[in-house]
Amino acid sequence: MIASAMAHDLPGADKTVRMARATWDTGWFQAEIYRQALRKLGYEVATPATLDNLAFYQAVGQGDIDLWVNGWFPLHDSYAEAFEEGAEMIGYVARNGALQGYMIDRKTADEHGITNLADFKKDKIKALFDSDGNGKAEMVACPPIWRCEQIIAEQLDKWELRDHIEPIKDDYSAAMAEAVRKYKDGKPILFYAWTPNWTVGVLKPGKDVVWIETPESSEAATVADVEGCAGNPCEMGWEANDIRPVANKKFLEENPSVRVLLENMSIPLADIFAQNAKMNAGEDKQEDIERHASEWIKANQDVFDGWIKSAMDAAS
Repeated sequence: MIASAMAHDLPGADKTVRMARATWDTGWFQAEIYRQALRKLGYEVATPATLDNLAFYQAVGQGDIDLWVNGWFPLHDSYAEAFEEGAEMIGYVARNGALQGYMIDRKTADEHGITNLADFKKDKIKALFDSDGNGKAEMVACPPIWRCEQIIAEQLDKWELRDHIEPIKDDYSAAMAEAVRKYKDGKPILFYAWTPNWTVGVLKPGKDVVWIETPESSEAATVADVEGCAGNPCEMGWEANDIRPVANKKFLEENPSVRVLLENMSIPLADIFAQNAKMNAGEDKQEDIERHASEWIKANQDVFDGWIKSAMDAAS
C-alpha cells in the first residue's frame, strides 16, 4: 500500500469536487469508486448529485458541476452541444463494453423460432407478449428522460413496428423486476437491455434470455461474438458504447492530478455486473454502495494505489 501522506500535502487539500451521477443506479458503483479515489487524493467529495443526462451535460459545460463518470458514447453524442465548449470526455471506465439491444426469454425464442424484432409483426408471436389484449406485444423500454427512449421510438417507427410493439416507459428497475417475476412464472418477456446492468446478471444471456437481432443494422451496430445472440456477428441495432468520465475543462486545468486519475482508472465489466446483482438482491442503500466500492478497492489495492501514486505525481 502506498505510504500515507500528510493531509496538507495532498493535491486535493482544502478543495471540493462537485460530482454528479446518473439517474440509473447501475452506474452508482462506478461513481462511488471514483469518489473514493478523489477523497484519497484529499478532495472533499459529497455524495454525488443524481442528475438526468441533459441537466448534467449543461451543468458540467457551464462549470456548475465538475464531473461524472457515467457518460455513454456515442449514445450521449446528442448532448455534445450542451457541454463540448466547457467540458471534455476523458479516460474510460469501460471501453467498448456497453452493449444495448433487445432480449426475450430463451424458452419462447426456441419454441417459436424468434430471432429478429421483425418477428413481432406476426400475430401469433406478438400475442404471446400481449397481456392486456390490445394487440401489441409489451416491451420494457426506457423512461422518457433517457435518450434510449427516443431511439427506441425512432426505431419502432423506422421498422414499422409501432402497431405491433408497445414500449413500457415506467421506471426501468421496477418494470424489469416485474419482467423477472413473469419469467420465473414461465411467461414470455421482451425488453430493452444494456450492459453493464443487473438484468443480464439475473437473466443470463444464452441461458435464460437471448439477444434478438434487428430488421436493419449497420457496421457500427453489428457486434461479433455477443454471448446469447441469435446471430454472429449480432445485428444489435445499437453501437457498442464506451463508458467515460466527462469533466469541466477549467476544473481539469486547475487539478492536473484529477486529469491523470481519470485517464488511468477503469473498472472491469464483470465486477460491475457482480455489484449490480448485489444491488438487485437488496443491497441498494447508499451505505451498501459505499461498502461495495471499499471492498472492491481493497480487493484491487495494488492497482488502486498505482492510480493514486500517478495522480499525486502529476501534482508535484
